[in-house]
Amino acid sequence: MIYTLEEVKNKQQRKEFLELPKRLYSGNRNWICPLDDDIEAVFDPARNEKFKGGDAIRWIARNEDGEVVGRIAAFYNKEQAAIEEQPTGGVGFFEAINDQALANALFDAAKEWLTSNGMEAMDGPINFGDRDSWWGLLVKGFEFQPLYSNPYNPPYYQDLFESYGWQNYFNQHTYSRKINSGMLSEALYEKVKRLEESQNYTFRHIQRSELPQAAEDFRHIYNRAWARFSGVKPMDAEHARKLFKTLAPIVDHKLIYFAYFNDEPIGFFINIPDINRVIGRFNGKFHIINKLRLLWLLRRHKADRIFGLIFGVMPEYQGKGVESGLIRCMEKEVEKGSIKYYKSLELAWIGDFNPVMMRMVESYVCASRHKMHTTYRYLFDRTKEFKRCPRLGAKKDN
Repeated sequence: MIYTLEEVKNKQQRKEFLELPKRLYSGNRNWICPLDDDIEAVFDPARNEKFKGGDAIRWIARNEDGEVVGRIAAFYNKEQAAIEEQPTGGVGFFEAINDQALANALFDAAKEWLTSNGMEAMDGPINFGDRDSWWGLLVKGFEFQPLYSNPYNPPYYQDLFESYGWQNYFNQHTYSRKINSGMLSEALYEKVKRLEESQNYTFRHIQRSELPQAAEDFRHIYNRAWARFSGVKPMDAEHARKLFKTLAPIVDHKLIYFAYFNDEPIGFFINIPDINRVIGRFNGKFHIINKLRLLWLLRRHKADRIFGLIFGVMPEYQGKGVESGLIRCMEKEVEKGSIKYYKSLELAWIGDFNPVMMRMVESYVCASRHKMHTTYRYLFDRTKEFKRCPRLGAKKDN
């Protein structure tokens, strides 16, 4: 079979880029159709700040009959690329029928374009944006529905990537646990009780009116907990405000928990209802009617799975019971019946390069591994030594 690649430039090609997975996954009950606008936003310079100092390109691939049977995007951002040992771009939004020749043609196009823009390696499949969306190839957990903006793909994609020469850069684990109480050990319950009785520590969910302050508290903790790790940039106030503003329409304030020491924020556990439980019926469309449908379905608690966005505790307070205190705060809401309509909790994007967070989620959140995605890397110089992602812990130089 001979395939022809076309750069996505016009409205018809953009539509074909979006429609391909809807055909490929037809009949797959576990795949959830992403919102078209979420994908298009990635490739819109007006909405994606990564275009400042970078660029992106998309292709669709046609077979001899003119049918679209594959797609891929390639992108780079010079600031992000410079963090790596060699300038590294990315590829993502890969979809294709099961044909290695087709996959090779798509990967080759991405490699050649990235090379022409000064890149020496590519990661994939990843997002031209934050890691919390469209990042990694699903390699375990095909029988489960994905969380919102988390990738889903058929098992044969792993062979297509690895046969081309992609190598495992790191794995991302998704953890799951039921929404109930009594899952912590007696020792942890005692530790939380001692913290609460000390009157120095408090744990609570926020009120809806506190979202603006929660954004700043979140940023304060995030920058203390992560920003000194290699490759992680501090979060500015504007970024935090935008994040919480984006979440505001779907937030259930009883799912956002903070820990405080002497009234100063030291830890957070931020969750939202997983809207993938309801948007699958939208077929990617998010016009005004579907926006109203979403709000109505959320109010009726049709989104019965909690998406654990991020869990963090300042380093100086880790291991003291704060992690368990945040989970206990959620359990108390379960016992009161205020979040009884949620059945499960999933925490995504726990990288195997972060063993401390893995132990925290397993020991203190009491969640178990549920799904796994792999982020691959491909070095253009095939003689160069491949190195997996280093473990977190190396601090940046001042």
